[in-house]
Amino acid sequence: MMNNYKICNKCLMDTSDPEIIFFEDGSCNHCNSHLNECLKFDDKEKNKKTLDSIVNSIRETSKRSKYDCVIGISGGVDSTYIAYLTKTLGLNPLAVHVDNGWNSELAVDNIQNTLSILKIDLETVVLNWSTFRELQKSFLKASVSDGELPTDHAIRSSLWSVANKYGIKYLLNGRNYATEGIMPRSWTYSALDWKYIKGVHYRFSKKSLKDYPHVSLYEVFKNLLVIRPKNISILNYLKFDKVNAKKILKEKLKWRDYGGKHYESVYTKFYQGYILPKKFGIDKRRAHLSSMICSKHMSRTEGLEILKKPPLNEDEIKVEKKFILKKLQISDFEFNKIMMDDLKCWSSYPNNSKYLLLERNKKLLRVAKYMKKRGIIPRGFGDNLLVTKENN
Repeated sequence: MMNNYKICNKCLMDTSDPEIIFFEDGSCNHCNSHLNECLKFDDKEKNKKTLDSIVNSIRETSKRSKYDCVIGISGGVDSTYIAYLTKTLGLNPLAVHVDNGWNSELAVDNIQNTLSILKIDLETVVLNWSTFRELQKSFLKASVSDGELPTDHAIRSSLWSVANKYGIKYLLNGRNYATEGIMPRSWTYSALDWKYIKGVHYRFSKKSLKDYPHVSLYEVFKNLLVIRPKNISILNYLKFDKVNAKKILKEKLKWRDYGGKHYESVYTKFYQGYILPKKFGIDKRRAHLSSMICSKHMSRTEGLEILKKPPLNEDEIKVEKKFILKKLQISDFEFNKIMMDDLKCWSSYPNNSKYLLLERNKKLLRVAKYMKKRGIIPRGFGDNLLVTKENN
C-alpha cells in the first residue's frame, strides 16, 4: 500500500482520495479544477459589479419585508464573517442556528456576541436530542465517511423552512472557493438525500425520525425548482482572506478562535480530528489547506508543516472521546467495534443518487427546458438546479 502512495506536487491532496488523478507535471485534478473555478472570480471590477447587483436585487425584492436575507450562524469564522458582511452592505438578515446538542461554549459566546453587537435577529432550531443522538449512532454504525450528514441535512432543511416562513428569497452562505474549494467526492455525499439518511438509520435503529427536520425528494425539487430561493456564496465576490477576516471579527465582534475548521462543534472536532483519520484515512485538513495553497493564502511548505502534527493530540483525544461516548451512550467496547468494522460507502444503503448527483442534474435540466418550451411548467423552472455534494 505504501508503495502506491502519491501526493500532488502543487497542493496537498494525495491518494487518500481514491479518485484522485495525477497529471504528467505532478499536479492533480483537484488543484487544476480549483484554479479554473477561481479564475471565474479573478476580475475585481466584475466581482464588484456582481456584488452590487446582488445587493440591489436583495433590497428590491424585500422592500416590504422585515428581513431581506437568511444566513446560517454557527459561531465559526465563515458564518460570523457573513453576518458582519451583511451589515456592512446595509442588509437586514435573519440568522438561523441549528442546535444539534454539540455546541461548544466558545461557539455559543461567539454567536451571542456577534448577533448582539450587529443587532441581528435569531431563530434557533433545537433538534430533539434523543432522536438526533440515535441518528448519529446509526451513521457511526453504518461505517460511512459522511457521518455528519445528519447535521448538514437538518441545517439545509431549517434554512429553507425559515426562508419560506418569512417569504425570504435570498440565502447567503459562507462557502467559497478561496478557502474551501477542494473537497473530494469520495469523502462525502449529498446532504439532501433524505432516503439515504432514513435508509442508514432504519438499518440500525427503530427510533422514529418524525421530529427530525428534513426535506423529502419532492420538497427538494419544490424548493430548487418552484419556490427557488437564491442560495448565494457571496464571499466568492470578495477578496476573502481568512486570516484578515479573523482579525476583523476579533476587533469588531469579540470573536474568539476555536482552533480548527468547524471545531465550533464538539462532535465535529472529534469526528474530523480522530474518527475520519483513524478509521477512514481521511484528514480533511488536506482539502482545506490545499484550497488555501491554490488561492495563494499560504505556501505548500506551510501546509506540509501543519500536517506534520496530528489533528488532535493524545490528551485531546482522551478527553473528547470520554465526553462524546458518554453523551452518545456508547460503551468503549461498542465504539472500538465500530472503529474496526469494514468500511462502507453511501451506495451500500438506499439512496436517491440518480436524482441528486450533479451528473443526473444535467439530464433533469434538459427535461425542464423541454417542458418550459411547451408551457408545461413556468419559465425559470430549474434555472438554479444545482445539487452538489456539500463542503463540510
